[in-house]
Amino acid sequence: MIELGKFNTLIVVSQRDNQYGLDGGELGEIELADKDAPDKLKVGDTIKAFVYIDGKNQTIATLQTPLAQVDQVAWLKCVSLSHAGAFLAWGLPKDLLLPFSEQKGKIVEGRSYLVRLFLDENNRIAATMMLDDFIQDQAFYYKDGQAVQLIIADETDLGFKAVVDHQYWGVLYKSETFQPLQKGQALTGYIKKVRPDNKLDLVLSQEKYGQKVDATSEKILAILAKRGGYVALTDKSAPEIIYDTFGVSKKVFKQAIGGLYKQRRIVIEEAGIRLVEQG
Repeated sequence: MIELGKFNTLIVVSQRDNQYGLDGGELGEIELADKDAPDKLKVGDTIKAFVYIDGKNQTIATLQTPLAQVDQVAWLKCVSLSHAGAFLAWGLPKDLLLPFSEQKGKIVEGRSYLVRLFLDENNRIAATMMLDDFIQDQAFYYKDGQAVQLIIADETDLGFKAVVDHQYWGVLYKSETFQPLQKGQALTGYIKKVRPDNKLDLVLSQEKYGQKVDATSEKILAILAKRGGYVALTDKSAPEIIYDTFGVSKKVFKQAIGGLYKQRRIVIEEAGIRLVEQG
């Protein structure tokens, strides 16, 4: 079955000069819109193509890759405004419509917005800013430590709200996130915990806590050696400065220097930590 607004694996069933027809099943033959088809493409070959309905109400296929497919979330730039709504650049020649009814707040040409792609009543691809109508709060079948794809949605008092795999909401906590994050940013994250209410807590590093403390301890010793045996940082330093220096949270840093102090590898002074020379 052909899925409109998504990539489909299709068989070439006809060729007329440089034009190709693809088997669209119940939709009939679908024209391959691209002028630059793969070299030596012939009837019987299988290709992966994006299928959608164009402005002339024709079902066509393209080998070009849009920035998002139907049911996916993307950070797209508004390139023009019209009586129908706003138009967003999404990687295909015809811009994507964000109807007035699917907008939140004032849309400004040149700015980017977080949207989800969907099929309207005419099966044409459109965008919506009403993410809460589609993205679910509760997730199932995820496991702690599982890798997921994230898109940053909003900064909150707790941290950052993110879309997980285009389907679910999750939270990255400020106390565990120190690298700069921006709305619309796409990156790989991990499930820290599936809470009893099936909501998702997220992290950006898969490394286990104990392993991270050990790795940080080695990094602290290496940086101390490189800087003449002294670094002006303690467990009272700002989390952002600690992250900029060692790439870890303040909690991990405190555990690491505590362990090094007990091993008598460092001394903790009022304004910094100092390497102990080993006899």
